[in-house]
Amino acid sequence: MQANELYLKLTQTHLHPSPRVLEVGFGLGVNFRATLERCRERGVYLEYLGYEAFPVSRAVLASVEMPLSAPAQKVWEDLLEGWPAEPHRPFCLEGAWGRLEVRFEDVTQALLPNGWATALYLDPFSPKVNPEPWQPDVLEKLFWAARGGARLATYSVAGAPRRALAAAGFVVSKVPGIGKKAWLVAERPEV
Repeated sequence: MQANELYLKLTQTHLHPSPRVLEVGFGLGVNFRATLERCRERGVYLEYLGYEAFPVSRAVLASVEMPLSAPAQKVWEDLLEGWPAEPHRPFCLEGAWGRLEVRFEDVTQALLPNGWATALYLDPFSPKVNPEPWQPDVLEKLFWAARGGARLATYSVAGAPRRALAAAGFVVSKVPGIGKKAWLVAERPEV
């Protein structure tokens, strides 16, 4: 539910005709699966680039179930089958549905593609638990990785990341989340 409401809808990926998603914190692949499912339903090609510094095992990925249509489930099964036991180089999966690349590296050191993303999913642990992905230099790299009009969504509304996103050039807004929670959406202005 959070993946759909927070990441897909706030970034408008659920409407985009050719989404290019850059995710910080691939984790259990929940956001990827939700995005894949919506893209399969709409018949649009998905390009997805995830960064994960601490990848989980295939068994852990397989243990987190999510209802998917048969076509999306097949892609997920292909991912599980090919998921590396010891990730050292990027994992890639490609088909008629789209392309997924997961880079097993620290986003603070990563070279992000310039002007590539139509959506940014900022989904690492909280700034208190995992402060590195929330640093101003990382948020600035995310700004440059985004196309004009791209949106970044995250669950953290902490002051320091909000200010750093604004300083990087994003137009930042707090929006209502689920229940009493608030979420953050930041848009890169059109050039």
